[in-house]
Amino acid sequence: MEVIVKSRGVELGDGLREYVERKVNKLDRFLPDIREAEVDLIVQKTRSAEASQIAQITLRGNRGLVVRAEERSGDLRSSVDVALDKIERQIKRYKGKHWASQQQQQQRQAENEMEAAVEEMGMEPEEEFPGQVVRVKEFYTRPMDVEEAIEQMELLGHDFFIFYNINTNNYSVVYRRSDEGYGLLLPELV
Repeated sequence: MEVIVKSRGVELGDGLREYVERKVNKLDRFLPDIREAEVDLIVQKTRSAEASQIAQITLRGNRGLVVRAEERSGDLRSSVDVALDKIERQIKRYKGKHWASQQQQQQRQAENEMEAAVEEMGMEPEEEFPGQVVRVKEFYTRPMDVEEAIEQMELLGHDFFIFYNINTNNYSVVYRRSDEGYGLLLPELV
């Protein structure tokens, strides 16, 4: 990420520039898609000394993402800190909305593909699909409990997750239900 620091009405010393660059570079851990961060540090003559030092931060990311925050205070460093806090909250809110909309879009797409396949084959939805295995995927797993499996499923963005359940000493499946809850499948041999 490229960090551009500009100033108006104040001499920008090396210490302040390094402080701003160090703080802004930490935003990469929240949103790695940031291409450029522009920081404007402004000192204005105002009636209130408490609002005379302004930090404006603008982030530009991939896919047209722009995040901006401004803060006024009596100290440039505290203005930068508060503006960065605002940016972090905006990024977290964006990521939450973005993640949720991606999940909904993937679910709708899967439902549409299933309906199209049913129509194309001239089958009723209750009929079974004749099929063959077209892909085999191996994966490594370690024993975990249900809560950790749900966390792993959410981190991966999947609708289900197969895991070795430490409580039952057997493989289990957690899945996301349409009512926003979770389900647990506990297979038993018959």
